[in-house]
Amino acid sequence: MSTSTPQADFLLLFRGTDWERRLSPEQFEQFVSDWSHWFERLKQEGRCTGGHPLHLEGKLVSGKHGRIVTDGPFTESKEAIGGYFYLRVANIDEAVEIAKQCPGLEYGCVVEVRPVAERCTDRRRASEQATSRDLLAHTAG
Repeated sequence: MSTSTPQADFLLLFRGTDWERRLSPEQFEQFVSDWSHWFERLKQEGRCTGGHPLHLEGKLVSGKHGRIVTDGPFTESKEAIGGYFYLRVANIDEAVEIAKQCPGLEYGCVVEVRPVAERCTDRRRASEQATSRDLLAHTAG
């Protein structure tokens, strides 16, 4: 990869936590090998800076002031995130092309591609609103 190409950060989020249970032992062994080679190749190419599987258990915190704590995510959920890769690539198109290579897609895994923001989007929006308010106050006064 050229060092002059601007880079952006993306997460690949691997959704679904039970799809691999439908594989035969041979298919599962091949899948694990394919996944490992895919991850190591992306790291060697400098396009993946890391990634990890996530444990199937955890807690969900919700409600005002985090007052509701429940067990989760639920392993049977198709929406549960089973792991992630952190990519450093040229653009979202390259990140999507990498996601299309996921060995789990054949078996029902879903890969979500998300750009990583440099700063919190809510904080950016609040800053923009404050700037607009200041400009209005300055021109009105």
